[in-house]
Amino acid sequence: MKTVVAALICRDGKVLVCQRRRTDTFGLLWEFPGGKVEHGESPVDALERELREELGVAATIGDEVYRTGHRYGEIDGELALIFFRASVEVDSLLENLAFEHFEWADPSDLPRYKFLAADTELIALLSRREIVLY
Repeated sequence: MKTVVAALICRDGKVLVCQRRRTDTFGLLWEFPGGKVEHGESPVDALERELREELGVAATIGDEVYRTGHRYGEIDGELALIFFRASVEVDSLLENLAFEHFEWADPSDLPRYKFLAADTELIALLSRREIVLY
């Protein structure tokens, strides 16, 4: 089983959402920043690395918020997905190093985005404020 980690980064009551590049697998779908945990990495270390690689920022990784498993037909095996609260310095400028686009979204607006299937349940919980990030 492969483990994937993702960051729920909030600023001014909004959460950062990222659109996959059109040439990527699942192109133009939305997700939270993060990626695969490499061999020998902890989930927290992996998420710190991914946020540097994708957004050019040093982040502080907080509590685990949500965990789920998902199987995509296009990918061999099941994925374990772990979502963490994360923060970046208020004055940090995010660089788009890996996405088609990113933006800050109100949690109630999340269902309007076409997210990866593995994020569906979390999106519902966030949009209904059953999980509050700030």
